Amino acid sequence: MSPTVPDMSRSARPGAGQRAGYRCGECGWETAKWAGRCGACQAWGSLGEVAPARSGSRTSASPVTAPAIPIGQVPIEESRSHSCGVPELDRVLGGGLVPGAAVLLAGEPGVGKSTLLLEVAAQTARSGRRTLYVSGEESAAQVRLRADRCRGVHHDLYLAAETDLGAVLTHVEQLRPDLLVVDSVQTISAAGVEGVPGGVSQVKEVTAALVRQAKTRGMATVLVGHVTKEGGIAGPRVLEHLVDVVLQFEGERATRLRMVRAVKNRFGPVDEVGCFDLTGDGITAVTDPSGLFVSRHHEPVPGTCVSVTLEGRRPLLAEIQALVAPTSAERPRRTTSGLDPARAAMVLAVLEARAAVPLHGRDVFVSTVGGARVHEPAGDLATALAIASAAQGLVVPPEVIAIGEIGLAGELRRVPELQRRLAEAQRIGFGFAVVPAERGNAAPQVDGLEVLAAPDLRTALRVLDLTVSRRRP
Repeated sequence: MSPTVPDMSRSARPGAGQRAGYRCGECGWETAKWAGRCGACQAWGSLGEVAPARSGSRTSASPVTAPAIPIGQVPIEESRSHSCGVPELDRVLGGGLVPGAAVLLAGEPGVGKSTLLLEVAAQTARSGRRTLYVSGEESAAQVRLRADRCRGVHHDLYLAAETDLGAVLTHVEQLRPDLLVVDSVQTISAAGVEGVPGGVSQVKEVTAALVRQAKTRGMATVLVGHVTKEGGIAGPRVLEHLVDVVLQFEGERATRLRMVRAVKNRFGPVDEVGCFDLTGDGITAVTDPSGLFVSRHHEPVPGTCVSVTLEGRRPLLAEIQALVAPTSAERPRRTTSGLDPARAAMVLAVLEARAAVPLHGRDVFVSTVGGARVHEPAGDLATALAIASAAQGLVVPPEVIAIGEIGLAGELRRVPELQRRLAEAQRIGFGFAVVPAERGNAAPQVDGLEVLAAPDLRTALRVLDLTVSRRRP
């Protein structure tokens, strides 16, 4: 009798039925078949093969790093923030840099990220804390030239030009800095990890290693990140989850004004904004930027009106200008700059339907001054008054400021923090404000500022002599 031969068919082999899947490096979406585009976040080329999970695998208990203690006994002294020497950045961070925190600063090329962080590194070194600045995009000599120009040379500021993660970690081991700046994380590569520098795998490994060092050593770490054409942070989405703070550095190339916004902040608010002035000699904080977005006219001109917007919790004045011109084109042009095109189109429709302002057959151009961005509804009323002023050829008095949201029925709606906005307008020197009227509530009172509460757009236009019936030849 012949011996029994074990069945080694496909269904009986170890691991049978276990197939490798594919996972998106951007959002973690998984699928059984490979695809060129993620079905969840729609990112191209982000799917990578992952090994199948072993059936029956168990994770055993392992030693703990520290015993669990009551939350009230956890020491917090080591996690208190320290000023980075740049007041506007401290404002956004919630007081300064926290030891062991990982901060990601993203922005377009040439916006001034390296200049800002070199200033932060120099100020930190001047406060007596050792700082290491790692440059992966420029040579050490190039960074030194910028430091000379920006007066950022200090004996406690160390500089290294490295693109290898192992070399960066060696510098950290030798110097033991209090602050580490890496410019940028997309240029650093990790040995033994597949992909080119800046790829999904490389960025994840480099960021994870630097965050581990930050937490282990209590070393504040600032990483520079690139952005995509759409303005998002380049690399895998998990990059934003690994760090504690995500900052967005914004600014128009044609202007010197730069802004830092917090997109994520585990140690402070996310509704603050910092303003900076970028010059050839470096970058300086702008503690009172209200006047930057208001132009000075030698004489009053039609088509201008000023509003007060909120950037985080900071009120900023923004001047909105409009130009209305006749056209022979079949479809008149509607062009905006610095405003939400959808809200501007809505304001145009309400002006024509509810206030009888003739805009059909005429080109309309609406823009802000100084590169300001007005995307909140509080700028609707100033936009409407500027357009009506340009269409009628009448002037909005220069001492008037307008704040309010416009509804589709032509009514004016209250906006948040109205009292703070009016106080800022009075501080700058405005004497008359048009705001929405709220049923049952009196108009806000601000010393030195006359406030008119208008229930609808037609009333606001009539008070300011911008109605069609008052049109002058």
